[in-house]
Amino acid sequence: MTKTIDARGLSCPQPVMMTLEAIKAGGAAELIVLVDNETSRENVCRAAENRGWSVAGVAERAGDLTITLKKG
Repeated sequence: MTKTIDARGLSCPQPVMMTLEAIKAGGAAELIVLVDNETSRENVCRAAENRGWSVAGVAERAGDLTITLKKG
């Protein structure tokens, strides 16, 4: 199951907190996190990796960043 988190327009630490809540809730093998700045991208990736998730990819489109995280 894939879960999408839309954190565009939010500043840190909100995108990180939303991502960590989704990780803690479980049930998703993949998370798609939408952010709109590099700081949030870096912090979300670091927080997820610290909890055993891997960054499968980061794509940029029209100023928005889409981070794909995979469990394990």
